[in-house]
Amino acid sequence: MKKSILKGVLGALAVAGVAMVARKVIERKRFVRGIFNEYGIKEKSPFGLADKIREMDEEQYQELKGKLKKEFKSRCCKKDNTCAA
Repeated sequence: MKKSILKGVLGALAVAGVAMVARKVIERKRFVRGIFNEYGIKEKSPFGLADKIREMDEEQYQELKGKLKKEFKSRCCKKDNTCAA
């Protein structure tokens, strides 16, 4: 009886974990799609993004770089780039 309860609890935790990961993936995918639309990149691949970066001036590039850093920065490190773990 106890094993079945434990299995049920672990199963529920696994489902919740998968749902959280899936939500984060969807948010990031939506962000990247927005970047492609904002900068008018028709080819939805890293190569299309690289081509657009080559065409940008320094100001546009720094703006894009800041947006990407803000979205994809690691949450485990402090501001001075030292890892807490």
